[in-house]
Amino acid sequence: MKCPGQDMRNLRVTVHKCPTCGSEVEIFSDESKIRCKKCGTVVIKEQVPSCISWCASARQCLGEERWKQLMGDSEEITKKQDTITK
Repeated sequence: MKCPGQDMRNLRVTVHKCPTCGSEVEIFSDESKIRCKKCGTVVIKEQVPSCISWCASARQCLGEERWKQLMGDSEEITKKQDTITK
């Protein structure tokens, strides 16, 4: 069985507004952030719980390098969201 999150056919796109210039940016479901093409600001997608944070096999499923990359993004997003809400 293959993880459905790894299947490129299941990608979804959401549109977010850049907090700096208000331009619309598209973020795909396999991305957590993207740079605004108009002003260069990094737009961060709201973090939703994913299997990466709770699945015991996530590290093995994704591979060590990708797991570390995604976990780093997760921690970075949480810190930025905490800073914004304070």
